[in-house]
Amino acid sequence: MAFSFGDIIGQERVVEQLRRSVDENRLAHALLITGPRGNGKLPIAVALAKYLLCGNKAGGEACDCCPTCVKVNKLIHTDLHFVFPVKKKKNSSSDSAPVSDDYIQEWRELLTKNPYFGYDAWLQKLDVDNQQPMIYERESGEILHKLSMHSREGGWKVVIIWLPEKMKEAGSNKLLKIIEEPPQDTLFILVSEEPDHILPTILSRTQRIDVPRILQEDMKRALVSRYGLTADDAAQIAQQCGGDVEKAEELLSLNEEKALYLELFAQLMRAAYARNIRDMKQWSERVAAMGRERQKRMLEYCQRMIRENFIMNFKRDEMLCLSADERNFSVRFSPFVNERNIFGIMEELSEAARHIEQNVNAKMVFFDTSLRMIVWIKNR
Repeated sequence: MAFSFGDIIGQERVVEQLRRSVDENRLAHALLITGPRGNGKLPIAVALAKYLLCGNKAGGEACDCCPTCVKVNKLIHTDLHFVFPVKKKKNSSSDSAPVSDDYIQEWRELLTKNPYFGYDAWLQKLDVDNQQPMIYERESGEILHKLSMHSREGGWKVVIIWLPEKMKEAGSNKLLKIIEEPPQDTLFILVSEEPDHILPTILSRTQRIDVPRILQEDMKRALVSRYGLTADDAAQIAQQCGGDVEKAEELLSLNEEKALYLELFAQLMRAAYARNIRDMKQWSERVAAMGRERQKRMLEYCQRMIRENFIMNFKRDEMLCLSADERNFSVRFSPFVNERNIFGIMEELSEAARHIEQNVNAKMVFFDTSLRMIVWIKNR
């Protein structure tokens, strides 16, 4: 991955705004790049960092061949720092908070492989089980230490904070002063999907850059050029993904975890329809053996499938967001989701997610949910 402006899918207006800010020497010291998932916020941030750091930029692009660009492309530039949510390592002491550098190799691997990855992909990479990844207070001390030293490359220092909404309040407070008055030639780039969850005093010290969803035509061109799709297939996926590259990739291939969720969803609905208590008990024990984070993602997946199956009854294919395997199942299942039961089913799944979040016994939660599903599936 070259991490250049030209590699960004669409977003010409945002790219041009950032490029001009650098060229005209009026770049704010702290930026908040925000918008919906899968729209290119993170690759835009890295491309901006490379453009700023490159000493041989020309024609609105970094040169891509100098030592600086080579290091940024490998995500190893010593003056480019990344901050992101992390988990505590197994067998670590309770007072040993992790920092981003502890997981920098995993970060580089994922970002290089797919710059448009989202939070769920990062959770899978971390294999978090029952933990909630966050940016710990100790991270702020690491940032302050790094920025207290002179630039190793003799130029700018850039700190990219991915999902600052996951930062503990104490850590955010530690950064207030340096974000407001950073050292010379220092840039903070905050990449957020939920800016309302960021400390207001942090928000007030940043210039907000809103990145919209990727236009359908831009997405279509990228699917043809980057994924080798036919124009017709690209148009269909571009229409269904809603400007979200991550969702487009989900539609292209149902990955291993999504395949598992589809299998579990189908098992639950079939067992509920057949009133097969034995299968329900086996299903609940299987799901209970998964980690809490995977259980929550599975429940979110079930809710999405219920919504998609309800929409399918209206014969509006352009509104559906289903892979081929999901569509094959939904053709037969969708008649069982209607106005009389959709809200009840969704509430059962939401309540199960709340109980899992509260650490209620998972076997009890999922067995109870499967029993309740009998009533709603039969309510046709």
